[in-house]
Amino acid sequence: MRPEDLGSADFRADHGVAYAYASGSMYKAIASVELVVRMGRAGLLGYFGAGGLTEGELDASLRRIRAELGPHRPFGVNLLASRPEREDRTIDTFLAHGVRRVEAASFVQVSAGLVRFRLTGAHRAPDGTVRTPNHIMAKVSRQEVAEAFLSPPPATIVRDLAAAGRVTPQEAALAQSVAMCDDLCAEADSGGHTDQRPLTALLPAILTLRDRAAAAHPAAGRVRIGAAGGIGTPEAAAAAFVMGADFVLTGSINQCTVEAGTSDTAKDLLQQAQVQDTALVPAGDMFEMGTKAQVLRRGLFFPARANKLYELWLRHGSLDELDPDTADHVQRRILGRSFEEVWQEVKARYASTRPAVVERAEEDPKRRMALIFTWYFARATRVALEGDAGSRVDFQIPCGPALGALNERLRGTPGENWRDRHPDDLARLIMTGAAELLSRAAHLNPASRPFAAA
Repeated sequence: MRPEDLGSADFRADHGVAYAYASGSMYKAIASVELVVRMGRAGLLGYFGAGGLTEGELDASLRRIRAELGPHRPFGVNLLASRPEREDRTIDTFLAHGVRRVEAASFVQVSAGLVRFRLTGAHRAPDGTVRTPNHIMAKVSRQEVAEAFLSPPPATIVRDLAAAGRVTPQEAALAQSVAMCDDLCAEADSGGHTDQRPLTALLPAILTLRDRAAAAHPAAGRVRIGAAGGIGTPEAAAAAFVMGADFVLTGSINQCTVEAGTSDTAKDLLQQAQVQDTALVPAGDMFEMGTKAQVLRRGLFFPARANKLYELWLRHGSLDELDPDTADHVQRRILGRSFEEVWQEVKARYASTRPAVVERAEEDPKRRMALIFTWYFARATRVALEGDAGSRVDFQIPCGPALGALNERLRGTPGENWRDRHPDDLARLIMTGAAELLSRAAHLNPASRPFAAA
């Protein structure tokens, strides 16, 4: 069995890649232009980390990717769930640059922007089948969200888009013949935002849901189901393929490569991570919702400090309710400046783009406290990306246990040092190793070969 035999042949054909494998996006271009280009030149699919970039940064990055990969090599771009107006502008940028593959992340429901991207260019081929040139890979960890992506675009959204001239009448007429995605990735216990679902429970549930959805919507039966979260070794990938995955997607492990767009200092820390060296913290962008993110813990104070801030926010209605010792500790030891100084920075950030955020916070002291506390989360991300040595203990580095497993696998080999790691080499290591494992299993039990999908 070859690595090219694993997973879905349709995935490889549709994306023009050698393996049923992709490297996922990582916020603020940690999944960098260089990483995506390296994957594309190797005939592999990588998703660019567009989340958190300005419109100018996104435009410049897509120009670079296009210039270096040309019109035929594969790549995709991340789309994070966002405000409708921001999402709509991002979709405009994608369409202007001819982006054909989007990784949809953090969505709890299908949005108008996603529907517009999906339907743009939809047509009926000479053989009668409906073709959608724009591909969506949806990353999900909840079954109700998976069901939405396995369904056709919501009819009300399609009508509104057609009425506004955002899709053509012909594209709108074909909407009920397509599912909202081509690839649906079951995202288990992963770095960054996570629901910590075990892959052995989540993947079979999503596979069953897909098969059930196909009875009502035949297009759902063609949706490929992938596995993400915890994929960092050949054994993990082999297990996913045995369970029926059509493809695998990696994340945390690619952050510790030469091409990743984070600092060398952060990569030095990541290289030392073991499986147990991660922790859950509040997600800074969803602080008030209680959403969790998984980050590196080893050698860092950020996890403890982030959880302390969230605990204080839960227990108090305003900064004025903090006792003097606690308030002093937060300002001196965690924030490194006074509450008022942080608030002035926050106000300056939102004044021109989202003044309503400031107005609401000035009326609601608990909301103001949340904005001041989440300033620390944004700063922790920034200093990690920049490699600010003086703020090293405050680095926020998204990371899942998969990296610890890979580090253990590479210990004592040339790949132990991240300066000798590249994302395409990790793809070959994982897929070749998985193929060898499954070949041995098939040799021991020739009657059972469920590992290569048609």
